Amino acid sequence: MNDLPPELMVTAEGPIRLIELNRPEQRNAASETLHTALAGVWDRLAADEAVRAVVLTGRGRAFSAGGDFRVMTRVQRDEAFRERNIAEARAIITGMVRCPVPVIAAVNGPAVGLGCSLALLSDLVLMAEGAYLADPHVQVGLVAGDGGAMVLPLIVGLARARELLFLGSRVGAEEAVRLGLANRVVPGDKLLDEAMDLARRLAALPVTALRGTKRAVNLHLEQAMSAVMETALSAERDSMHSPEHVEIVAGLIEKNG
Repeated sequence: MNDLPPELMVTAEGPIRLIELNRPEQRNAASETLHTALAGVWDRLAADEAVRAVVLTGRGRAFSAGGDFRVMTRVQRDEAFRERNIAEARAIITGMVRCPVPVIAAVNGPAVGLGCSLALLSDLVLMAEGAYLADPHVQVGLVAGDGGAMVLPLIVGLARARELLFLGSRVGAEEAVRLGLANRVVPGDKLLDEAMDLARRLAALPVTALRGTKRAVNLHLEQAMSAVMETALSAERDSMHSPEHVEIVAGLIEKNG
């Protein structure tokens, strides 16, 4: 995958593919280029018969801060770009759910917004001590359409999902494990090693059995996609140019320079 942009690094280690979000200075927020690459990488992984497991992580101190303010402002003004952004969000969700090999999220720091969705759409989640998950779409005037509204109720139930999505609350690593959002907490300096070790264990399992089991389990997510995803994405698209969202993003850009 040498033609991928530098914002998304894919390294082959035998049958394992290490995917790294590579905008560390921007806390791996999804630029236009990174978002597009994330939308296309899953089908390419699915087509690679040599792949047996995937590890997804972020470079630097964050897993992903979610949306990039520059992308948000363009989405607000440009209808065609807005439609493309939603199409890419759809491709990210469906690509991860249908990726035939297991995906391990190694959450090395904050996983916010889209970053939170990337973690929750993974099959197994390891979190570094001090890392957290949060979906603050509502706080910035957006509908939580690109994963949260679809996945969270399946994991934590409706009442807790509403609380997390309405308030954008941070969920620390230990609490994430308790709620079933993550599998275990790992010291930060050992996170990637443990994720790769787990990937090697998965890669050594019988291929047909593992892939068939993942597909069967993910039928629950497939049902949620058919029932929730399009309505949620359409609502998010409509909120992307709402006066509330425009005002909030402008204020955040002014505050953060």
